[in-house]
Amino acid sequence: MASCSRTESRGRMCHNPTRVLPLETTRLSTKSQIILPKNIRTSRAWGPGTEFTVEETGDGILLRPAGRFPNVDLEEVAGCLRSKSKSKTPAQMRNAIEREVIRRHDRGRY
Repeated sequence: MASCSRTESRGRMCHNPTRVLPLETTRLSTKSQIILPKNIRTSRAWGPGTEFTVEETGDGILLRPAGRFPNVDLEEVAGCLRSKSKSKTPAQMRNAIEREVIRRHDRGRY
C-alpha cells in the first residue's frame, strides 16, 4: 500500500511501494481542469502555454508534451538539406573521425 503525505500545493505526495518514484495526486476542478503539481512543472520546464497530447490507456490516461515537429520517416526527409560540396565517402568520414579522436586524446579529453 502506498504511503501519502500532504504537500503545499493542496495535493498529496504518495510513494509507490518500490519507493523508486514519488507519485503526485491532484483533483479535477469544477471547470474540468487538472493542475499539474509545481515540482513536476518546474522539473520538466513546462510553462504556461505548453501543449500536451492526451492518450487513453488501459490504466488511465497518458499526458505528454506535444512534439514540436511531426514524426516522420527517414525516407521523407533524406536529402532535404542539399550541399554544394561533393559528398564524402564512408572511408573519408572514418578517417576524419579517427583523426579527431586522436587529436582529442592527445589533448587529454579521452
